[in-house]
Formats: sequence, C-alpha cells, structure tokens
Amino acid sequence: MLLRFRVANVRSLRDEQELSFVAPGESERTAAREVTLSDGKQLAVHTVLGVFGANASGKSNVVAALMGMRAAVLRSYADWTSYDGIPRDVFALDAKSEDETALYEADIVLADGVRWTYGFELGSRHVEAEWLYAYPKGRRQVWFERDAQQGKEFDFPGDRLQDRALLARTTRPDALLLTRAANDGHKQLTPVFDWFKNNLWDVTPETERTQREAYTAARLLESEESRHRVEELLRVADLGVSRVEVERTSGGRPVVRLIHSGGGVETALDWAAESWGTRSWFALIGPLLLALDTGAVLLVDELDASLHSRFAAEVVRLFQAPWVNTKGAQLVFTAHDPSLLRMPGGGRLLEPGQLWLTEKDERGATELASFADWEPADEEDLMTSYLAGAFGAVPKVSEGQVGRRLLRVDEAARMETEEA
Repeated sequence: MLLRFRVANVRSLRDEQELSFVAPGESERTAAREVTLSDGKQLAVHTVLGVFGANASGKSNVVAALMGMRAAVLRSYADWTSYDGIPRDVFALDAKSEDETALYEADIVLADGVRWTYGFELGSRHVEAEWLYAYPKGRRQVWFERDAQQGKEFDFPGDRLQDRALLARTTRPDALLLTRAANDGHKQLTPVFDWFKNNLWDVTPETERTQREAYTAARLLESEESRHRVEELLRVADLGVSRVEVERTSGGRPVVRLIHSGGGVETALDWAAESWGTRSWFALIGPLLLALDTGAVLLVDELDASLHSRFAAEVVRLFQAPWVNTKGAQLVFTAHDPSLLRMPGGGRLLEPGQLWLTEKDERGATELASFADWEPADEEDLMTSYLAGAFGAVPKVSEGQVGRRLLRVDEAARMETEEA
C-alpha cells in the first residue's frame, strides 16, 4: 500500500508537498484500513483520497507527479540514454527552478508488511541523490544512500545489500540504482521496483480511452466470472444496458455491442452510437477491476468528468468497502463536484483526512493541504463549508462576474469601432 508521497519542483508543485494516506487521528480509524506492519504494529491507512480545487489549481499535477515517479523508476536505465539530459518537468514560472533538483519520495508497505521509503532527486543531467530505507522492526535501516556531490557517491552501510560494488560501478550518473538493479533481477531490490511497476495505474477520461475500452473488452473474454462482473457493473450504472455481446475479430481485437433494453425490446447499438458517459464508464471498468483484483493504486483524474456524481460516489464506495476491496486497493481521484463531499441522505462520504485541496499562491505554485488541517467539527457539513470558502481552494468568482466582464469587453470593442 501507499502511505505517503512527497514531491517538489515538479510542474506547479514548486515547494515540497506531501499527500498522505495515513489516517490523521483516532476519529478516522473507522473509515481507514488497519494494516499490520512487520514489527506487529497496526497502522490506519485510507484506501481513498480525493483532491479538490479550482480549475488550474494543480489537481491534475498531483496525479502527474505520481506517474512521473513511476516512469522514472521503470525507465531511467533503458530510456534516459536517448535524452540530452534527464527528462524533467520542473516549475516553469521561476527561472531558478531549472537549476534545482526535482524531488520524489514514496513510503510504501509491501505484502510482507515491511515499510520502505524510496526517493530520489533529479538534476538536469545527473541523479543528484537517491535513497532506500526499510523498517522491518520499526527502526530505520539504511539500505543505500547516494549523493552525487560526494567523492564516494554511493554509501551502503552494513552488509545487508548484495552486489554493492557491482551496483555502484555499473549505475550510470543519469540512471537510478533501483532501476539498474531490477533490470538485472536483483533479488533484494526487485520487490521495491515491482511495487512501482504494478501500481499507480492512471485513468484520464480524455486520453487513452480507446486502449482502456479494449482492455475492458478483453476482460469480457477472460472467463464467465469476469464477463458477469463487467455486465453487472454496466447494469448497476443505470445506463439501460442489459447484457453485452463480444466477439474476437480475425485481427484479434474484441468487438463489443451493448444490448439496451426498453419496452420489452432489446437493441444492439453500434459502438460509435453509445454516449460519452457510457463509453467512459465502460473504459473505467477494466482498470477498476484490475486495481481491486491486485490491490493496486488507481489514479483517476477528473472522476466526475463523465460520470454522474451519485455514480462517482459508488466508485468511491467500492474502494471503501472491505468486503469488495479485499486486497487493499487504493484510489486517488481528482474532482470538481463538491457533492462528492456529502452523501445524498446527509453525512460524509469521505472523512476530512481523505480530502485534499489544491490552491495556487501568488507565485503560481500549488499548495496541497488536507481538510483535516482545518480541524472541522464532527457535525460540520464539509460541502457547505467548502463552497463557502472555509477551506479555500474555490474559484474567486462572484455571481454574474463572468457575464459582466464579457459585457465590458464587448462595450470597449464597440467604442473602439465607433472611434475608428
């Protein structure tokens, strides 16, 4: 599971920001999942985090930063040689940012209950720092530390890590040691690498939908059980779909037809005739089931972009429910719709520690903060308080302001025309 993620100087995340799944207090333990660590201690960890904020406040950049860390871990050894320097996406509104490192760090728990902290800092041409710590008995073990500014770049305290000299000698200055080790199947370090390989699956409604549709279609052909699960998720979405027909073409690609029922008549629509909402939900089903089946971390940018808020809430509930989410899968989503902060019958869908806000400061840099930082009262309606601006992170637009601005521009243009 993912416990924490830290990032700095990546896109609009200029200063160090932290996103945490760890429940911030005793009051939130009932909404969290109890994780047993290797030292026997229990840690309350949330399975869902939602990131809210105004347009262009940096919500999507939180997801992009998580994906950027995954990409670096997976590709630094093989791909970065083709670049003129290390590919980075630093804060663009400050010229000093290009000369500073981009920071990534993640706290994770592997299947054996051992907590690991892995991170690195990327310069424009070199990996400036890299570190890996383990906590098998609750106390930190340093597996390796890297500092490109030191005469001895790599430090391996103790004898716990095998092939130390080989790793230090063969890791390029512009590649991560973790990636280098995993590419050679290093038995001790590969499990940490594999966590990044098998987690942080991202879904953005506007991109790669065709590929995700194909993946969901492939799930239909896996087994009868898989087919029934996909069909049930389509039916429960109240899209008018009663069942699915799927066949594999000679080229190997599945062709899907959704059977719609109405007035006792079944109709199969061409795929291109299906609505945007139907196709978006179909494309989400495959990655959603993958995360639940493997216990992965799923990242969904703009969950409410093409789903009704009530059904977006059902996606959240899937990850919250331990009887459905048996393997501890986690969901990070961004959204605009404040109705996700409240259940239709009243009460909270998510606790304050599960809700995060993005807001830009005067420099255009994103600040990330939890609702829990404001210590809302137990009975406080989070949606009402959020819309009232109690937590910040809402657009600074008064009622009718957009129309008045447009009218002002039109009047100025008319006057210029008359004067000419």
